[in-house]
Amino acid sequence: MPPASGAPSAAAAPGTPSARRRLAALRQPARTARLARALWIVWAIVAWNVVFDHVIVSAGRQYIVAAELAVRGRGSAAPHFENMDDWMRPAVWRALWTATASASAILAVGLSTIHLATRAPQGSQVTSCALRPTR
Repeated sequence: MPPASGAPSAAAAPGTPSARRRLAALRQPARTARLARALWIVWAIVAWNVVFDHVIVSAGRQYIVAAELAVRGRGSAAPHFENMDDWMRPAVWRALWTATASASAILAVGLSTIHLATRAPQGSQVTSCALRPTR
């Protein structure tokens, strides 16, 4: 149903010429490669955040277990308190390096794949099967 104000809707219907132009523009190799690069970069950013968060959460859980064991005391050892900074500061650095390594690997694979897929073959000419001479 069109808007009450009589203004055209923001999204074009799939069969309209403007939607066809947008789809045709995505079929251009340069634009498709640019979109693929953007998606690989977004994936690397998301992966960086997930890995960083996972390492920090794991370190936090390990600290809670260690703190509980320290408060209870073991055998003849007197109960004591664990210092949270002793556990979490190394975890931040470990999370930073692990997340950066995983995001870098994703970017390296993705961007090099796009580069290899978009470069023109050197010294070889591909001909259509219909144009090849037959015997």
